[in-house]
Amino acid sequence: MQRTPEPELMDAPEQASAYAAADFSAGDQALIERIQALFPSGLGPRVLDLGCGPGNISFRLALADSAAEVIGLDGAPAMLQLAQQSLEKEPALAKRLSFVCLCLPSLALPKGCSGLVSNSLLHHLHDPLVLWQAIAQAAAPGARVYVKDLRRPPSPEAAEQLRQRYLADAPAVLQHDYLASLHAAFTAAEVEQQLHRCGLDQLQVAEVDDRYLEIWGQLP
Repeated sequence: MQRTPEPELMDAPEQASAYAAADFSAGDQALIERIQALFPSGLGPRVLDLGCGPGNISFRLALADSAAEVIGLDGAPAMLQLAQQSLEKEPALAKRLSFVCLCLPSLALPKGCSGLVSNSLLHHLHDPLVLWQAIAQAAAPGARVYVKDLRRPPSPEAAEQLRQRYLADAPAVLQHDYLASLHAAFTAAEVEQQLHRCGLDQLQVAEVDDRYLEIWGQLP
């Protein structure tokens, strides 16, 4: 099926609250463990989490490496407000974990990042190249990159089957957004073309399970 873009920002209060209340802990921890398996020596001293939402992954990245500075970046103030509220409850992390409100593309991106992570941002972007350009812009030499996102099913019927399989009991707002995200997601071939256009051919692209893409590697 053809791609149908969705809104770039998830800034409605009901959206932010629904995502903050949902239990994504198993998937979030699996993502951290996958990063650790791919990069056993870690992501380095300065890690950027692009599209951090309410900060779930950012917190786990900071907890996984007590020496790393972690910056969570998102364009949705409602999401970042929740992330900041969670950070206030973790004062021990406040010196190493921060959140920045910024929409891509931007010249104000943090620079010199040794690790760049993004979970479920790519499909939100009307122009996907801004993510890969941001990674290239923010990365230090030798930076490690890990991106995970949904991939687009072959048909609306296949998308509906995925919704029923994974979110049948979720709140209506999450089910609606999930279906929209599947329609807005990219295929592996499309992502490979995006990487080529941005000079990031060294990153690998793989289909994972029945609904995800992984993009990872180390930059020169």
